[in-house]
Amino acid sequence: MSTAPRLTALDAVHRALGATMTDFAGWDMPLRYASERDEHNAVRTKAGLFDLSHMGEITVTGAEAADFLNFSLVGNIGSVGVGRARYTMIVAADGGILDDLIVYRLGETEYMVVANASNARTVLDVLSDRVARFDAEVRDDRDAYALLAVQGPESPGILKSLTDADLDGLKYYAGLPGTVAGVPALIARTGYTGEDGFELFVSPGDAEKLWGALMEAGTPVGMVPAGLSCRDTLRLEAGMPLYGHELTDALTPFDAGLGRVVKFEKTSQSDSFVGRAALAAAAERAEAAPPRKLVGLIAEGRRVPRAGFSVVADGKVIGEVTSGAPSPTLGKPIAIAYVDAAHAEPGTQGVGIDIRGTHEPYEVVALPFYKRQK
Repeated sequence: MSTAPRLTALDAVHRALGATMTDFAGWDMPLRYASERDEHNAVRTKAGLFDLSHMGEITVTGAEAADFLNFSLVGNIGSVGVGRARYTMIVAADGGILDDLIVYRLGETEYMVVANASNARTVLDVLSDRVARFDAEVRDDRDAYALLAVQGPESPGILKSLTDADLDGLKYYAGLPGTVAGVPALIARTGYTGEDGFELFVSPGDAEKLWGALMEAGTPVGMVPAGLSCRDTLRLEAGMPLYGHELTDALTPFDAGLGRVVKFEKTSQSDSFVGRAALAAAAERAEAAPPRKLVGLIAEGRRVPRAGFSVVADGKVIGEVTSGAPSPTLGKPIAIAYVDAAHAEPGTQGVGIDIRGTHEPYEVVALPFYKRQK
C-alpha cells in the first residue's frame, strides 16, 4: 500500500511558482522552478531561496543532555558552547554511519539535532532507544519547524534588511534566536552549498509570510527560488558528502575520510560511547593500510558519470563513483569517487570512468572542486 508523500508548509507556494515536484525521502519537494543551471548560478553569484522543511529536527533536553549526546554521537557535544553548532555523526555499534548530523546547542541543557530527511525516523528511534540510562528527554520536533535557507553572496544583505539580529557577529556553525520580517526564528549559519548563507527555523504557520518577505527583499538583487536539483550540484562542487552516496552504514567515518569528527578523548559517561571500540579498530586499520580515498574527478570529455559507475585504471576497477553531475561552475562533468589509495593523488594519470562500456578519461583532483572567495 503506497503512502502519499508529505507536504511542506510551502507546498502551495511551490505549485504557484510552477515548480517541478519530486518525491524525496517521503516528501513532495521542489526539484526545480525553471532552469536548474540558472538556479545554481544564482546561488553562486547572487542568492537562492530553498525550502528545506523535509529535514528532521529532534530536541534533546535535560540535566544529562550533553552526556547523553556524547554517548550517542561520535563528536564531543559537551564542548559545544551555547549558540554554537557542530557537524557530527551517529553510528551503529559496528561503527557504520547511520547519518551525519548538525547539533545546535540552544541552551545549557537544550540541544537540537538536525538529521537528513531520509534518516530522520532512524535517528529519532536510535536516540530514543539510547536515552534510557540518562536524565534526558528526546522529543520529536519534525512537525514543529519549517526550514528556509538563503544561500549565496547576497544573502547577508538580504537578511539584514529584514532583521535586527547581529548577523555580523554570527559565526559559521552558530545560531541565535531572532525575528525576521516579524517572524520568530532560529537563525543559523551553516549551509550546504559552499556559499555563505543562513538557515531559518520557524513555525510552519509563519513559513509563507517569511518566504514572501525574503523574495520581496531578495528579488531586486537577483535572488531566485531554488530546488533540490541545484542544491545537489552546489554541494557536489563544494565536495560535501551526501548520505546514501558518500556516506552509508557500510562505512565508518574513517572509511569515509572523516575520522576527524570522531573524538575519542571525550570524558565522563561518554568514555564508552556507542561504536567506540569499532571506531578505534577502524582508525588503526586506516593508519596501517589506508582504505579507498574520496577524490574529485573532472572529465576531459562531455559524458556525465553517475553513482555506481566504476573508476578504472590499467584495465582494472580501482574505485566507484558516489556522485556525478555536470558542473555549471566548471563547465564540465565532475564526480566524487572512492578510489584505491595508489590512485588518489591529484594529477594521477590514466584514470577513467566506465560509462556504459567506454572508459572516459578523468583527471584526479583534490576536493572541493569549488571554494568561495572570502
